[in-house]
Amino acid sequence: MMFRHQMSERPPLIAVLHWHLLTFNAGCINAGGFLATGKFVSHVTGFATFFGVDFVDDRPESALGILSVPLFFLLGAFISGMLIDRPIQLKKRPHFDYVMGLSALCLFSAAGGGIVVLSHLGRFGELIKLEQVYVLLALLCLACGLQNGAVTTSSGSTIRTTHLTGITTDLGLGLARLITFRNNPNHFKRETRSNLFRFGSILAFVVGSATGSWFFIKMGYRGFIIPGLISTYAAWRGSQDKIAAHQETSAV
Repeated sequence: MMFRHQMSERPPLIAVLHWHLLTFNAGCINAGGFLATGKFVSHVTGFATFFGVDFVDDRPESALGILSVPLFFLLGAFISGMLIDRPIQLKKRPHFDYVMGLSALCLFSAAGGGIVVLSHLGRFGELIKLEQVYVLLALLCLACGLQNGAVTTSSGSTIRTTHLTGITTDLGLGLARLITFRNNPNHFKRETRSNLFRFGSILAFVVGSATGSWFFIKMGYRGFIIPGLISTYAAWRGSQDKIAAHQETSAV
């Protein structure tokens, strides 16, 4: 049960662990992207900053190039919406397996990029020019957009696995609510549970970043095999959830 529960339904422990696993995965991808290119890939904020710096530094081509990279994150979210959110709205079966499978394909392609696949990306960690790393950045942003879209939909738009800004804000607000609801046991218990999940997500991303960094330092591009395998597992779980949902529907 990876994609069949929402936070409002008080998901079982296995679903929460799966969501944390994907947050771990995002931290791993982000670490690999940074070590390989010097840029973070699991969120789009940094690219806007790079655009501003390059534009002011009179490098318009580089500025426009770096600004186009987040479009792949957007493309991933769009594909996720078409394959998951749209079917849900039309009362059809969503394709979490397709989305996470495509994300895995992007990551395995990135892993092979240092050898011969897609394009020669250069020596890991020594890439400077945007044109050298553009394909890699596009693949990683696309993978993150796909994953984020899948989890956002499955959680009822309450969970983001690829960045921490929102969830850190939610944690701060949640801690304040603990004071507000200290005399209301039901609200206090629910907010405590939510805060524990938020803290767990932050911790999972940090652990994923540290673990990923170790793998990438040792393995170079081949380190992307690790998040690729996690995404493959998520794709398999998505197919199992889809089969189970179909069987439940057929039984009715």
